Amino acid sequence: MTDKTALIRETFPVGPLQCNCTIIGDPLTGKAIVIDPGGNPEIIMAKLQELNLKVVALIHTHAHLDHFMASGEIKKQTGAPIHLHEEDKFLWDNLETQCRMFGVPYQPVPDPDHWLKDDQELPCCEGVAMHTPGHSPGSTCFWFEKEKLLIAGDTLFRRAIGRTDLWGGDFKTIEKSIRQRLYILDEEAVVVTGHGPDTTIGEEIRENCVIRG
Repeated sequence: MTDKTALIRETFPVGPLQCNCTIIGDPLTGKAIVIDPGGNPEIIMAKLQELNLKVVALIHTHAHLDHFMASGEIKKQTGAPIHLHEEDKFLWDNLETQCRMFGVPYQPVPDPDHWLKDDQELPCCEGVAMHTPGHSPGSTCFWFEKEKLLIAGDTLFRRAIGRTDLWGGDFKTIEKSIRQRLYILDEEAVVVTGHGPDTTIGEEIRENCVIRG
């Protein structure tokens, strides 16, 4: 029997660098958050309409260009506020430079409306922000405990971790974040990565060749 109260979760790649964008929706209220709208705003908006959800917030795991290039257009269409950890503001402010370095067309986005804090509850769906620096200073994961679901951005991948050779990255910091914040979560929890396939916490503890549990 289908649980009609279970959160709606749709993850799909968007943008020139195929970032995983995730929609998390509450089937009872019809409210949703969009995590990492990295491009293709028309696809994201069509998916929200298909799911009959209204976006109430645009949430970002970090401020590398491939994770927020559709944010401005979606905010323009919906009025949904933009959320980001403040330690990544320097990256947000240098979007044009990032685009130039990766050969991606520059599309201006407005400043974030809200700064995410560690352990802060998200605007809907009972998610919590977890500050997990290392890939970038402000990198943040989002934990949905009831669903055993982690949106990890570019902090943790299937059998890999986020690169630390970009602006503000640091290996020792990301290692600490993964060991002390992520590997203590339920081993059955599904991990939605910033790029590529899902994994689980337990699989990465046992099989991640970069950082084992």
